[in-house]
This record gives sequence, structure tokens and C-alpha cells, in this order.
Amino acid sequence: MTTDAQILTLTQWFSPAFPIGAFAYSHGIEAAIDSGQIVTNEDLYQWLADVLEHGSGRNDCILLRAAYRCADEVSLGKVNAAAHAFAGSAERIKETTLQGSAFVKTTNAIWHEKAPDCAAPVAIGYAACRLGLPVGLTASMYLQAFTSNLVSAAVRLVPLGQTEGQETLTALTPLCLKVAKDAAAADIDDLHSTAFLSDIAAMKHETMKPRIFRT
Repeated sequence: MTTDAQILTLTQWFSPAFPIGAFAYSHGIEAAIDSGQIVTNEDLYQWLADVLEHGSGRNDCILLRAAYRCADEVSLGKVNAAAHAFAGSAERIKETTLQGSAFVKTTNAIWHEKAPDCAAPVAIGYAACRLGLPVGLTASMYLQAFTSNLVSAAVRLVPLGQTEGQETLTALTPLCLKVAKDAAAADIDDLHSTAFLSDIAAMKHETMKPRIFRT
């Protein structure tokens, strides 16, 4: 049974106030907006739906659950290696590595853990297990926070109104729940990505000038 304290811990982790610097990353959306691929609220919805269901959203949930099942740092290292292997560009590796490192630094300090640096979803899954947090809720809230951050980036860049952005986030909530649930039946061998435009946008962002976001 999920307790109020567990819910509040996860809310703390996925709050914009938690110091992992998520606001600095657009996951390639800045390049997609610059090239005219995301112009409207509907464009944003479809882009993020593809990322969640066919790209890094789905993979991150699989990695998070795999890390949750790790009994030691040896098995955790194998999951982390898979996370790096499936990051489709240099910026994707930077994004997941730096956020993961910041997450580990903060959680180690607050909860007196000694977890090693890992990619973001791997670090979160491993920490959730060690603190006894429910993996299903952790995965769902991770995806919702991931999506919320990208919606926020689009609100600033397209630009979209705040209400339109929240409408998009609300519309994507059922998909976040579905992807997180479906990942329960998957393992590392099921990792794949067919969100090619998102991957290409992340690669184009590496040489984009000027730019606001780190990725």
C-alpha cells in the first residue's frame, strides 16, 4: 500500500525545485521548434506522444524498472551501460548523465545513501528501491515530470500560452500512465526507439546557434 509519505517523497523528487537542473534541457525540442516542426499545440502533443510511446519515454521507464530490480552495483552498472548505449546522441548522453549525477548527489546527501552516479532513470529507479517507494508510481510520476518539463520548454519557445501547455500535459497524462504500466512487462532486451525525428532534432541541436537550452 502506498503511503502519504511515499507520495510526498516522489513529489519532492519530481518537483522543479529538486536541484537536477531539468529546466536547462529541451530534449531536442528547441531544434524542432526552430525548424518549424512544432508550431501549434497539436504539433507539441503529437511530438511528445511519440517520444513517450516510441522513444526515450518508454526506454526510460524500462531502465527505471530494471534499476529498481538491481540487487547490487554490478547489475546496476549493466543497466547504466544500456542507458548510455541507447542515448541516441552526445546531447542525450549529457542530458541523462548530468541530471542523474545531480539526482544522486542530492539524494545521497539527504537520505544518507552511497549510490553511484548513473543515468537519470537508472539513478531514480535504484533510489526508489532502496527507499521502498512503489515502482509503478515512481515510473508514472517520472514520465509526467519529464513531459511537464518539455511542455514548459515549448511554452517559452513556440510560444504557447500557459493554459494551452497545461491542456497538452493533461491530454498526455493517460499516455504517461499507459507507458509506465506497459514497461512492467519489459526488460533490457526490449529497449528500442522509433522516434527518429526526436533523435535527429537532438543531433541538430548540437550545432544550433543561437540556442537557449543545453540540449
